[in-house]
Amino acid sequence: MDITQRASTASVSAASVSASSSVAELAGRVGGVVLVPGDEGYDAERSGFQDGFRHRPSVIVGAVSAGDVVEAVRYARVRRLPVVVQSTGHGLAAATDGGLLVSTRRMDEVRIDAGAGTAWAGAGALWADVIEEAAPYGLAPVNGSSPGVGVVGYTLGGGLGILGREFGYASDRVRAVELVTADGELRRVSEAHDPELFRALLGGGHGLGVVTGLEFGLVPVGRVYGGQLVFGAELLDEVLAAYLAWTEEVPDALTSSVGLIAYPDVAGMPPHLRGRYLAQIRIAFTGAAQEGERLVAPLRAVGPRVADTLREMPYTESHTIHQDPETPHAYDGDSVMLGGLDAAALRAVAALTGPDAPVMCVVQLNHLGGALTEGAGSVGHRDARYLLRLLSPLDGTDAGTVRALHEEVRAVLAPWAVGRSVNFLFGDHGDKAADAYEEAVYQRLGDVKEAWDPENVFRA
Repeated sequence: MDITQRASTASVSAASVSASSSVAELAGRVGGVVLVPGDEGYDAERSGFQDGFRHRPSVIVGAVSAGDVVEAVRYARVRRLPVVVQSTGHGLAAATDGGLLVSTRRMDEVRIDAGAGTAWAGAGALWADVIEEAAPYGLAPVNGSSPGVGVVGYTLGGGLGILGREFGYASDRVRAVELVTADGELRRVSEAHDPELFRALLGGGHGLGVVTGLEFGLVPVGRVYGGQLVFGAELLDEVLAAYLAWTEEVPDALTSSVGLIAYPDVAGMPPHLRGRYLAQIRIAFTGAAQEGERLVAPLRAVGPRVADTLREMPYTESHTIHQDPETPHAYDGDSVMLGGLDAAALRAVAALTGPDAPVMCVVQLNHLGGALTEGAGSVGHRDARYLLRLLSPLDGTDAGTVRALHEEVRAVLAPWAVGRSVNFLFGDHGDKAADAYEEAVYQRLGDVKEAWDPENVFRA
């Protein structure tokens, strides 16, 4: 070994010792766990519900408090490491190599102030936690269809809930946000304190800091009339036409969607689903059950149902309306916000994504409007009438084939497309994020980013 090689080896050894020492120092300053590649628990900590993509950080801080997050951001800032954040990992888009991952799943505190009609949710809290804690007071959050999704990530992207047409986006209910900004300071922002940053966080909040908790308003809902009307493929055309016509008339207190799924013919699939192509109309209505029955009568009149689960239920059972999967899996997805839509285009989408599609594709068309059109945050395309969501499993499926199919669907919908929804971009779609906002809103978000994170610490 010559002197150059010896010097190089010595330099690497010194760097390794220095890195090890600094990580140990960080571990001594936080109450949660600190992990590096090779440590027991590292792989589990970086894994989320979306298991098609996983971050590969140089350091993970499993935070248990806002103070831990402060220490993590300061550590990363000094060493010029990018910072990424993960709670449940449902919305994980682009996996990052290197840098520091703040895992917030342990920060799952939920507090209900029944008198004020508000909740406080820590960065790792799930919607299931808030629903359960609020229910005894006859209150509910504006949550989405899956109770296993994290409150914070969902809300920062806007948050399209199962009662959205009546109560708006989840971000519209937020009163205050606690976050650690790129300078390593813990702040509480609201309309009264740093209002530009506050508004940017409400629908455009990813990449502006590490949110450690939210205070938000609850709604006086203890029960809903809801469930599914499920139709077989033989009535598909009639169902799609009837659904679009029906959405022109329903009141804002009724929020709905229609899902199109070609279930695989595989062992383990429930017999009534196995190998079938089904249209599932999902309904959530806060009015009386009798009125709900009257409102859905035109849909029932389309024809016989494979299943009809509509009923009055406590809000704690509202997750049964959509029956979202609970098992982690790999998927890629896209979305289209639509200013309108006709039945012929929706039938064309069904033809592309149905049983003859090259890959499995789950399609969901959400009826928008109502209170979703109002709000002061950064949610884009509030005037859209529908949102079409596309999701395809990636297990054993080529991602290129998935995206090619999704682009075919988008081409069919192009005459009505006004943009995308940031909460429904699954996979590495960073180049498409601007589509989730009007140009002026996107520019304003860029200005806020420049003001609060000029060195791009949160650059993932």
